[in-house]
Amino acid sequence: MDFRSVAEAADQTRNTLHVASDNRESARIHVPELCKLTSSFCFILKEMAALFVSPHPDDFRSLLALIAAEFSSSSPRTLTEEPPASLGARSRPILVLDAGDGDAVLSGAGAVSWYLANQGKRAGVDPKQQSQVWQWLSFADNELTPVSCAVVFPLLGMTGVDKKLQQSSRAELIRVLKVLDKALEPRTFLVGETITLADVAVATAVLLPFKYVLEPSDRKVLTNVTRWFTTCTNQPQFLKVLGKITLCEKMVPVTLNTNPPPNAKAANAGPAGDPADATANGPPKTEAQLKKEAKKKEKLEKFQQKKDTEAKKKTQPSTEKKAKPEKKELGVITYSVPTAAGEKKDVISPLPDSYSPQYVEAAWYPWWEKKGFFKPEYGRKSISDQNPRGVFMMCIPPPNVTGSLHLGHALTNAIQDSLTRWHRMRGETTLWNPGCDHAGIATQVVVEKKLMRERGMSRHDLGRENFIKEVWNWKNEKGDRIYHQLKKLGSSLDWDRACFTMDPKLSYAVQEAFIRMHDEGVIYRSKRLVNWSCTLNSAISDIEVDKKELTGRTLLPVPGYKEKVEFGVLVSFAYKVDGSDEEVIVATTRIETMLGDTAVAVHPDDSRYQHLKGKMVLHPFCDRKMPIVFDDFVDVSFGTGAVKITPAHDHNDYEVGERHNLAFINILDENGLLINVPPPFLGMKRFEARKTVLQALKDRGQFKEIKDNPMVVPVCSRSKDIVEPLLKPQWYVNCTDMGKQAADAVREGRLKIIPDHHLKTWFNWMDNIRDWCISRQLWWGHRIPAYFITVSDASVKPGEDVDGHYWVSGKSEEEAREKAAKRFNVSAERITLRQDEDVLDTWFSSGIFPFSIFGWPNETQDLNVFYPGTLLETGHDILFFWVARMVMMGLKLTGKLPFKEVYLHAVVRDAHGRKMSKSLGNVIDPLDVITGISLEGLHALLIDSNLDPLEVEKAKQGQTSDYPNGIPECGTDALRFALCAYTGQGRDINLDVNRILGYRHFCNKLWNAVKFAMKTLGDNFVPSEKAQLCGDESVSDRWILSRLSAAVGLCDAGFKAYDFPTITTAIYNFWLYELCDVYLESVKPVFAKSEEDSTSQRLVCRQTLYTCLEVGLRLLSPVMPFVSEELYQRLPRRRPHSDPPSICVTSYPDTEEFCWHSAEVDRDMEFVMTVIKTIRSLRADYNLTKTRADCYLQCIDAATVSQVQKYSLPIQTLSYSQAVIAVAAEQPVPGGCAVAIASDRCTVNLMLKGLIDVEKEVAKLMTKKGELEKQMEKLRGKMGKSDYKEKVPVKVQEQDAEKVREIN
Repeated sequence: MDFRSVAEAADQTRNTLHVASDNRESARIHVPELCKLTSSFCFILKEMAALFVSPHPDDFRSLLALIAAEFSSSSPRTLTEEPPASLGARSRPILVLDAGDGDAVLSGAGAVSWYLANQGKRAGVDPKQQSQVWQWLSFADNELTPVSCAVVFPLLGMTGVDKKLQQSSRAELIRVLKVLDKALEPRTFLVGETITLADVAVATAVLLPFKYVLEPSDRKVLTNVTRWFTTCTNQPQFLKVLGKITLCEKMVPVTLNTNPPPNAKAANAGPAGDPADATANGPPKTEAQLKKEAKKKEKLEKFQQKKDTEAKKKTQPSTEKKAKPEKKELGVITYSVPTAAGEKKDVISPLPDSYSPQYVEAAWYPWWEKKGFFKPEYGRKSISDQNPRGVFMMCIPPPNVTGSLHLGHALTNAIQDSLTRWHRMRGETTLWNPGCDHAGIATQVVVEKKLMRERGMSRHDLGRENFIKEVWNWKNEKGDRIYHQLKKLGSSLDWDRACFTMDPKLSYAVQEAFIRMHDEGVIYRSKRLVNWSCTLNSAISDIEVDKKELTGRTLLPVPGYKEKVEFGVLVSFAYKVDGSDEEVIVATTRIETMLGDTAVAVHPDDSRYQHLKGKMVLHPFCDRKMPIVFDDFVDVSFGTGAVKITPAHDHNDYEVGERHNLAFINILDENGLLINVPPPFLGMKRFEARKTVLQALKDRGQFKEIKDNPMVVPVCSRSKDIVEPLLKPQWYVNCTDMGKQAADAVREGRLKIIPDHHLKTWFNWMDNIRDWCISRQLWWGHRIPAYFITVSDASVKPGEDVDGHYWVSGKSEEEAREKAAKRFNVSAERITLRQDEDVLDTWFSSGIFPFSIFGWPNETQDLNVFYPGTLLETGHDILFFWVARMVMMGLKLTGKLPFKEVYLHAVVRDAHGRKMSKSLGNVIDPLDVITGISLEGLHALLIDSNLDPLEVEKAKQGQTSDYPNGIPECGTDALRFALCAYTGQGRDINLDVNRILGYRHFCNKLWNAVKFAMKTLGDNFVPSEKAQLCGDESVSDRWILSRLSAAVGLCDAGFKAYDFPTITTAIYNFWLYELCDVYLESVKPVFAKSEEDSTSQRLVCRQTLYTCLEVGLRLLSPVMPFVSEELYQRLPRRRPHSDPPSICVTSYPDTEEFCWHSAEVDRDMEFVMTVIKTIRSLRADYNLTKTRADCYLQCIDAATVSQVQKYSLPIQTLSYSQAVIAVAAEQPVPGGCAVAIASDRCTVNLMLKGLIDVEKEVAKLMTKKGELEKQMEKLRGKMGKSDYKEKVPVKVQEQDAEKVREIN
């Protein structure tokens, strides 16, 4: 394949991305061709030969290529020397690809970076994303690069300094960056949820402005851009190339060191490069260019002299006035009015100047709680009374008593509390029931460690009874920590109904559930393989097993071993065939388990082993002959096609053993020591035996090979031990029938799972459900109420442990003895009972939580009113472990589904999509987001954790990358709002803490809007008793009420559909873009007039404004309870004597009351806003920052004239025009106007006569005309080629034709 010809073909058909080259010509690359090109290279290239970049530290084009290379799957060699002339490429970066049959060359930042990013899957995951990436590349090159260079180059001494031009360029740069800021407002990265080439390209395009131009005051305005830029440049790939970026403090000329930075992989590249580089990259310089350079050099010398003079002045005593210090950001404002716990907060004192979470969140929660707002009894005589609005009941997924809040909890509670508050405000009898799980293993581990640390004792030293007392002491002392954290999140739970799964009420229900199911035979005893933790000496559930993925040989720490243990290797060895010289080679990742092998399996259709049917193989270390069995589970293509079978220590082998009636030889005891094996292996630790067995096989000549093997190692999440499959007698729940009922409930529509993409998982689990192991070898938990029976009667033979006939259950030993005596038809005196030492799996008590909290099996008022519940909301990761078991046990024990709907939210990951992990340093306490924490504080938390030193260092690096300046104080409301807004991402949420800060700024905007509005309303304002139209509303009033009604409709629909992004977007857009940006600005003239001029209009406007504030805060209340309460309490009431005391028990706005949405009014205002934006754009073009000009709007027809006249005041106000005059199409417009088309119905004519320098503007227009003519000439030349129609894709031809039409 001729790669060069492909590159040339791509060059000929380029049409999408403009890449700035050294001589500022425009090189374009056609997307499909480049994609084809990169895919062609990818399959053939093993290594890229060379990447030529500029040595200049600020050549952003080379930086783009270097950073893209860091994301690439195979990094190129980086060279800063001049590329060979034979390459025929004029501008760096240049990528030379070693294709085997000749070098292929890509040149220009766009082509090179696209190729490199595409290799690292950073150019978009699908065609849509690729298109978006290309759009951002175009934005970077066409919008950002020219204006960045225009501002930065004079500072770097690369062009002459024209202060006027530089100022206008700086203003244009800020304008472009504001466009970018707006785009970044709702997202972490530009395309998708991970960093892409779009981010790399735009970040490198703004790199120089951030280093040399954008001062702190600019960055404060560009919050989202700054947040995004900091996030990008602190990624490891950026840091490797750029090092640590120092942001600009003051825009001043700089002298650059053109040597490459020492920490960069290669030199970073710059706008101009050094003179030698420029010569190498372009044609010889003309005489005019040399003269220009001489002038530049002269200017630089003068500039240096000026700097030296200034430096001297600084060393002399100053007599000048000191410059005013920069205005500092407002510090934390706290609430300092003495308020007793539970008393209402002071709302008489004036609001602070700015929003502060600490001030706003103080004192409200104790008042809400004391007033009983969170109880279903609030506002009604009895919960049993029929409520026409209905009942809403939801129970909390009970957090572990050992736990502390993490972002997963925060997400769960933000969603659940928002729903609960919404239902409560709708007038429903609402209960959100709190509770806490006893967390068997986790709690036992915590208390055991505490005992050993403080008293040097184990639980066995204390004994079971005393140890359980210790656990209760710990629980009573520390166990309510998470409740305090939930209150900090604003969770409106009914704390009087809080339940703990070990409380007597719930323990009684657990006993009842076990006994009923055991008596029915649904719970039974059996000896099977379980997940065993040798450190904990207990079986553990699947959810407590972490699956650690290994790519090959890896040494892992294992509790109880001084040295790390080897995993991720596949050992092959041979079994000799009995009575023959043949051998069968098998392979295993756990060589020590071969001591428990009882067979070798091959596939029935494998021709290689057909002659071995009925044969045996010999075990090398014991007198054991093992059959060769034929089984379909064997993969013929894996290894030799022969598999060793260890039925007692592998789940797949267990089933093979069952099918072929093989021996089950258990070679491990509960502590992980070898049993039932010959010396010298007997009594060895399992992983010490691993080495010994391997050596013994080598000594016997039966070892074949050892090689790296990607694998998954099961690790106990509690003890970090390697989990072993172990045969143990345990209690099991037969789930076959219950699983079918649970699946049918969903299939028949009686239970709804939202979102429905989880249905496949649900049916897969329920239709293929296995029996559930419910016993745990612990002391803390619900002790299993089952007793093993021994009968003192010669006629009754002794029973086996796994024989269910010899087990009986009861609430007490007396009850069990009576059952046993009846079963064996003997007197109670002849019965001896031994209660099982084990406790029940924690998920068993969680499975009956929805009804045990209400006193089941007893008939109680709460059980009758609140069971079945309305909704279960939780993370999709426990759909099976908890949700399915609640459904199964609810149906089994109560005959009812425990809830009608299940809403599953996403799992929280970090900004890069990684699972939250302490070792990565990305586990964030929500309280640290709420109150803020420094980077040093985050580091300190790591040091206090149980991580080993290497993991601490790795985690510190992660924290430094993600939170270089720590985490700013965001507040509870901003955190809740962000979490709800994030739920639209799907199965996983990539949470960027920096984005939460954006919602704190939103709170500040709300704060300022309400403060301004209250000042506008005045102290004596009295709202009307009902929100309604009076008929005298202005067009602005009518429009904002229409938008308010639309927001009410969107929020109502959003809550009903669990569509939280719709809710947050509707609220955000209404407050920020409609109320603050448009309405409040448009009505300022109304209040600027004297009282006499507009008494009636003012009154209507005030009522409208009040309605917007009051309804807007009620819309916001479920999601942002603190700030909405704080501001709502400052507003006057419509009916002071009867209105509810708190916003959280005020009615939620509904579409029946707020039915003023008008599509016609919205369309009119949309047209008006288009006109306003066009006028503003024209004003910006001519730098009319303070000057007001007359504006003539030429309309196509009488209807448009009428519409413009109707909206003339808002247009005049929002466009900062002197006057707005509607002009019919046939009427002439005065001369001296700048013209712009607002729409097909209206043309804007902005009077510039006497306001601008006409000659200068004409010169600018002539320049623009010349550029357009050049573009036209180039297009015509391209389109006039003889092979244009054949070679150029139809879509490109259409785009070219459209460009011609636009230019004409």
